[in-house]
Amino acid sequence: MSVTELKERHLAATQTVNSLRQQLNQKRLLLLDTDVAGYSRAQNKLPVTFTPTDLVCCRTLQGHSGKVYSLDWTPEKNRIVSASQDGRLIVWNALTSQKTHAIKLPCPWVMTCAFSPSGQSVACGGLDSICSIFNLNSSMDKDGNVPVSRMLSGHKGYVSSCQYVPDEDTHLITSSGDHTCILWDITTGLRTSVFGGEFQSGHTADVLSVSINGSNSRLFVSGSCDATARLWDTRVASRAVRTFYGHEGDVSSVKYFPDGNRFGTGSEDGTCRLFDIRTGHQLQVYNQPNSDSDFAQVTSIAFSVSGRLLFAGYANGDCYVWDTLLAQVVLNLGSLHNSHEGRISCLGLSADGSALCTGSWDSNLKIWAFGGHRKMT
Repeated sequence: MSVTELKERHLAATQTVNSLRQQLNQKRLLLLDTDVAGYSRAQNKLPVTFTPTDLVCCRTLQGHSGKVYSLDWTPEKNRIVSASQDGRLIVWNALTSQKTHAIKLPCPWVMTCAFSPSGQSVACGGLDSICSIFNLNSSMDKDGNVPVSRMLSGHKGYVSSCQYVPDEDTHLITSSGDHTCILWDITTGLRTSVFGGEFQSGHTADVLSVSINGSNSRLFVSGSCDATARLWDTRVASRAVRTFYGHEGDVSSVKYFPDGNRFGTGSEDGTCRLFDIRTGHQLQVYNQPNSDSDFAQVTSIAFSVSGRLLFAGYANGDCYVWDTLLAQVVLNLGSLHNSHEGRISCLGLSADGSALCTGSWDSNLKIWAFGGHRKMT
């Protein structure tokens, strides 16, 4: 068979797959008689009300000299680690804005960072395709730097995201540009399981984000440039449990809903979506309230403790607070006086949900807290 014939057969097969995928999506939509917002309106649910004084910027963390790419909170809520294009990890005291550690990285092109559950270690990864672990209690070397305590090497592409398994300092999951996710044993530095890659049910493009189920740490979801999110069980690495369709662009961020039965996604197509892991159905789409068709990419998402609020950062500097039930924007932090001056690249909530931290390409991080007597819902 000639090369030309092979190309023709490949093109025909691709067209067939795309056609079947469209038919499948249409069938899924027919099974949904309503979405979360439609049901909530039918139940006469009232929207959450916000004013610019209800959520205020209480601190700006200045110290990075390059774009901030990632951040994470410790479980005890008062410390934040951030990763920047300046090639450093900075550990902050969120209550005082002071820096407790400034770690110079072996590779400056860092893309992700995470605190261990105990708060004693931090992990990071980037274009060097390695996930590096730093013990914050280690003695500094002669140059005043915290030495790398473990290097997890095995990915064949950049490390885009990392997250520790809840309540374990010894295991974490990474995602990569090599289309795979890996579960690591940090104690030995070895791969426990590889998700995707040669398996047909794996992602077909770069994996950008992972989120581990807080109720069942054996389950995690991943988002990819193939416009899908996938559910994995660490006990069955050979295949994805379920694949979730709906987005029309890269899935840049995934985050489990607090109850563990659903998860949210943010995408390059400008939308956030809510999926049910039990049925595989898309429950809600959160479309930007813009009048034109030029929608900004979603870069990062997070849920409030109850799940009633969805926080979403966008490439144009907006940061919407969504009412998840009614799919309405109740506040845009990007429109406030102390907002960022660049792309919102990352965001995250403190463990108790009392504060939101946002990171930006303007090299700063900002901590937002509720004003007055209002509490995070």
